[in-house]
Amino acid sequence: MAKLIYTVFILVVILLGVIFAVLNAESVQLNYYFGSQLLPLSLAIVLSMMVGAILGVLASIKLILRSRREIVRLRKASEIAEKEIANLRAIPIKNTH
Repeated sequence: MAKLIYTVFILVVILLGVIFAVLNAESVQLNYYFGSQLLPLSLAIVLSMMVGAILGVLASIKLILRSRREIVRLRKASEIAEKEIANLRAIPIKNTH
């Protein structure tokens, strides 16, 4: 059932993309530092979104890497604490009374 829903979702997204491309087929001139290019408006918008997404991922990579290092550090500390607890539980209790 989930595979059917996923397939329908993908088909709807593709259909919306095709409709978007047809409705925005006019050409626009894209000017950039090294020249200019004549592109369909829909392609220019999609390329802009992709460049923005890539720049967003690159901007957040430092935070992602820092979080992963923190996770590794906390897992090691947790393993050490669990070993200490296991060792303390294994020590027999001496009754001095």
